[in-house]
Amino acid sequence: MSCLFLRKGWVMPVVKRRVRSGLWGKRPSAVGLGVGLLCVMIVVMTHGGFVWAETEQEAIQQAKNLSVAFRSAAQKVLPTVVTIRTAASKEERGTTRQRPALPWEDDQKPSEPGFQFDIPRNPDLGMGAGVIVDPTGVIITNRHVVEGGDVVTVRLIDGREFPVIDKKSDELSDLAVLRIETTEPLPAAQLGDSDKLDIGDWVIAVGNPFELEGTVSAGIISAKGRTLRSIGRVRFIQTDAAINPGNSGGPLVNLDGEVVGINTAIFSRSGGYQGVGFAIPANLVKWVSSELLAHGRVRRAYLGVTLEDVVLPQKAVSGDSRQSLGGVVVRQVIRDTPADKAGLKRNDVVLSFDGREVNDVATLQEMVERASLDVPHKIQILREGRSLELEIQLQESLSERELAERLKQQTDSEDQTKRQRVYNKDLGLMLMDFDAALAPDTGVRVTQGVVVIHADPGKLADRAGLRTGMVIVRVNDQVINNLDDFQAAMKAAPQKAGIKIEVVSRLGRQILTLGEKE
Repeated sequence: MSCLFLRKGWVMPVVKRRVRSGLWGKRPSAVGLGVGLLCVMIVVMTHGGFVWAETEQEAIQQAKNLSVAFRSAAQKVLPTVVTIRTAASKEERGTTRQRPALPWEDDQKPSEPGFQFDIPRNPDLGMGAGVIVDPTGVIITNRHVVEGGDVVTVRLIDGREFPVIDKKSDELSDLAVLRIETTEPLPAAQLGDSDKLDIGDWVIAVGNPFELEGTVSAGIISAKGRTLRSIGRVRFIQTDAAINPGNSGGPLVNLDGEVVGINTAIFSRSGGYQGVGFAIPANLVKWVSSELLAHGRVRRAYLGVTLEDVVLPQKAVSGDSRQSLGGVVVRQVIRDTPADKAGLKRNDVVLSFDGREVNDVATLQEMVERASLDVPHKIQILREGRSLELEIQLQESLSERELAERLKQQTDSEDQTKRQRVYNKDLGLMLMDFDAALAPDTGVRVTQGVVVIHADPGKLADRAGLRTGMVIVRVNDQVINNLDDFQAAMKAAPQKAGIKIEVVSRLGRQILTLGEKE
């Protein structure tokens, strides 16, 4: 027996056998078996070493390739990243400027660190980052980086400094657009499509942590769609790329060198990096910046409702094959708003907007606020098990304060209306003034009358057929506009004769007759 050595360390045993007659032949000798096993061991050991060497080299090459990708992305974006310094005017120096703080977690004390923006050590001098997005000198950063700064200066990577000649910002997204004047084109970053990001994708964060300008850190996308209570209009990208004080306003970049987010906040109990950072998605940045540049403000459309997430069971809508339906339920409709004018009602469930499925409140809010104000939109709803499509003409949203005030006034009015109920003991009937916006969903089209809240079983009203939700519009020949009309009509009518009551319900109009009292 001998061993044949092949290329690259492979070995293969070659066995010479003698052919003997007989059924089984002779048993192999112990010496021959030992040599054969030795050759097999050489094969395995040599082959195994070769595979390990190949795998090790491949791993090293893959790491080098990733390093090249990081290097390329950094080289593309670094020339576009700027340092932003803000200072108060002489009149305001010495006074403390507060930066907005993100909310504390429920289990934290106010003194403990939580979600936070970068807070400068010197209240008279703030420092952050930004990214050039247009060669003419347009820069995007966070609003909280430049908020309150009367003197804002931008320094490029080559050391040149420029004063900011124009500044526009949006509080709801915490974004700001700055403009500097330059005589030559500047390097500009490309804004990528943040919707294409997946959890686990590699990214780099660029900024000026602790005043170390042009610092690059790497990480992955940890999560998408994160919401923070103090910035309710943003669904953040979460990353574990190191973000520290000074990174705010700097770009989050994919391996293609595209800006996919603007670094904004961190979660930290120490004040520094703890692996949880948040960036505003690039697609939101595109929309907000275009609005600021074109109009000086962000024009957001609105519905005029309060909403709540809901999950509907299978077959909630006839013909729908999905196991469950995500949507949002309308809890309140504010008067004289687009939703009110379109016919949305309390307890309607919004299923889609312009053909796009709605799964939660944040999704619907995002769709609506970015929708065009110039054309009508289609909104699919579920009302009492039936799917309906409404057409809605959106309007530019009122301020948060105005909407809150109108909602409070309406809620106070509702509470007042709910107290204005009348119980007629003779009829066994509880009534209230009809209001299409405030009364229970009657499913009828009337503009005045009184609503039946409850009819006592066995009493006159119940025996006559009056039921909850019916709207009384006439008693005998008298039109009923409100509770006062109803009480006056009943007082004038003979108590023991048949009283004709005209009602409107989902079944249409009908006339009921009250019998004599028991």
